[in-house]
Amino acid sequence: MSPKTLFTLFLAAFLINVSQSANILAVFSCAAPSHLIVEISMAKVLAENGHNVTVITTLQPHVSHKNINLIYIPLSKEEQQSRDSLLAGMVERDNSNMLVTVFRMRKESLFLFNKNRNVMKDPRVQDLYKNKDNKFDLVMLGYYLNSFQIGIAQKLKVPVVIATSLFQSSIFNIFLGDIGKQAYVPSMFISVEKGRTMTFAQRLINYLSLSALKMNMYLTEKDNAEAYNELYGSDPAMPKYEDLNKNVSLIFFNSHALSEGPISPSFPVAIDVGGIQIKEKPDPLPSEIGDFIENATHGVILLSLGTHVKGTFLKNDTVNRMFNVLSKLEQRVIWKWENLDKIPGKSENILYSKWLPQDDILAHPKIRLFINHAGRGGITESQFHGKPMLSLPVFGDQPANANKMVKDGFGLSMSLLTLEEQPFHDKIKEVLENPKYTQKVKAFSKLFRDRPLTARQSVLYWTEYVLRHHGAPHLQSPLVHMGFIAANNLDVYALLLSLLIVFLFISKEVVKRLYRKLSVLAARKEFVEKPKKLKTK
Repeated sequence: MSPKTLFTLFLAAFLINVSQSANILAVFSCAAPSHLIVEISMAKVLAENGHNVTVITTLQPHVSHKNINLIYIPLSKEEQQSRDSLLAGMVERDNSNMLVTVFRMRKESLFLFNKNRNVMKDPRVQDLYKNKDNKFDLVMLGYYLNSFQIGIAQKLKVPVVIATSLFQSSIFNIFLGDIGKQAYVPSMFISVEKGRTMTFAQRLINYLSLSALKMNMYLTEKDNAEAYNELYGSDPAMPKYEDLNKNVSLIFFNSHALSEGPISPSFPVAIDVGGIQIKEKPDPLPSEIGDFIENATHGVILLSLGTHVKGTFLKNDTVNRMFNVLSKLEQRVIWKWENLDKIPGKSENILYSKWLPQDDILAHPKIRLFINHAGRGGITESQFHGKPMLSLPVFGDQPANANKMVKDGFGLSMSLLTLEEQPFHDKIKEVLENPKYTQKVKAFSKLFRDRPLTARQSVLYWTEYVLRHHGAPHLQSPLVHMGFIAANNLDVYALLLSLLIVFLFISKEVVKRLYRKLSVLAARKEFVEKPKKLKTK
């Protein structure tokens, strides 16, 4: 065997070994279960393929693996009560005003932000970079307005991959090198039917909402800079906070723009992995749930308002109205309800459960309708499995998610805050009995699944790509490394404007001098010709 062949085999073996045995630190400290479900699914893919993943989390993950090592920093009893109180307040109020919602986001995000900051002060977290025996190759950051946490990657001197449960939006512009697309890409508060452009009114609302979001982000960035300086400011080897975005190699978005929209310019660092939490093959259902579904003659309705909205947050009147409608249906109903000691009511067709394997249930052929709160995760799973929906949005991006779902023809929506029995009953019957909703969502399911790499394969390939290419800085947009003035060509415009002003000034001076000279010549001519005229007379 030639030396060249031996070298090639050695190099291939080395690369395979790097891909299969990297040490990855996953910072998933956002105390929001819906975020963790998506993020931990990415970590599990890496663990299943031989990587060692250390996960920092404030919540207990729903999955585990022998290659996942948890650093669990739970919410205190007081923090849990504060979070529940905050969420209950969000459920009780009207969240339809877009601009008000944007500014409320800051207040509601401060709880999550403060917990993220306290997590980074934990001795177990700080030991990860202070103890020189710890070796990491990459940091995966679960992102929700917590850029300061990228600092731990700088401490470890490794690249960063961002994992988010959100879709691509303006809050990620600083990492993507994007300067905004307000005229044709809707924000999280605007829903536009796929294939359509925004109307003038929608573009106006989009501009206002994005402007309000920019103000919110400006304040959030100040909070991040303060937290970063508090944690790492005493280390002269650390970069300025403003330069942290230059260390981001990739962003995994919980979306699939080709099927979901909106179509917008793409960036090499933006990778769509929408549906990452969905299993390629569903697990067997718990016996109680499995038997309940199998024995349903007329099909089953799944009702879940997600991980944030607990039954105790709802008004008693709202719960009673929902029960009165659901208990009279011929379909069976699986209802996610946390307090089994105090259920809405007893009915033979309703099964209550404090926890549900939602993805596995939706995969079952007997599920005919999914009643949800229009969270990104739930809608994605329902779309993937081809199940029509009735959405009861509450806060955040949920109203826009619900509106888009309706415009795509996958179901109907109504306000949970103002829910009444008859409209609730009528919308359920409409989705169940009108086949157009099921047909639409099943057709979309085929489109959503049709991609060159699955979500799991994309996470694995691109993470290992970053590892193989030492951060893959060649994927980054040049705008990431440019200041605001250069990125927006303001210095070029300033130069051109200055040249124009100088040109106008010189032109003015030339015209003035020319005018003066012509005036003098005209005066002289008149002076010379005036005596001649007098002599002639």
